[in-house]
Amino acid sequence: MPHLLYIHGFLSSPASHKAVQVEQWLATHRPDIEYHCPFLSAYPEQSRYTLETLVEQYLPEPVYLMGSSLGGYWATWLVEKYGLRAVLINPVAEPGLLNPDYLHVELKNYHSEHTYVLTEHDAKALLAVNVSNIQFPNHYWLMVQTGDETLDYRLAVEKYAACRQLVEEGGDHAFQGFQRWIGDAIDFLQLDS
Repeated sequence: MPHLLYIHGFLSSPASHKAVQVEQWLATHRPDIEYHCPFLSAYPEQSRYTLETLVEQYLPEPVYLMGSSLGGYWATWLVEKYGLRAVLINPVAEPGLLNPDYLHVELKNYHSEHTYVLTEHDAKALLAVNVSNIQFPNHYWLMVQTGDETLDYRLAVEKYAACRQLVEEGGDHAFQGFQRWIGDAIDFLQLDS
């Protein structure tokens, strides 16, 4: 059975709006694809372990990735490590831009009571999985909205320049109207590379 791994963003959870939309869409339209959205810690080493463990557990069955925000950053690393396919939604393209404001302060998950205090060690752990050169451009579909108030969409457009892209005017970091694209996203993920 194929598996779809939805990777939520920083301080988010499986209860995020897009994650729930994907889960519901699959249940209705593609029950043949098993949905997974693990709760990821804000601590990069824990997230890395969780994601590697899940992917290796499901392989050699097909594993498809969807990643939002920091989840797109993680998805990129998994594509390059395992040769998977991914849809990236307003992804973090450069981890250095994420780190400085988040160090040595208490951070709270948006959907739970989990709190975190990140250090330089965590910033280095996140940087350690940065992909600077895309080796499998045909494995990605980048979806960004120019109104993203959290990330500069142009960084993702540049990083994934050789990849399929959907650049919508307006919108925001949540990617307004994402549900319109779920079916097309699943079709893309199932293409032969």
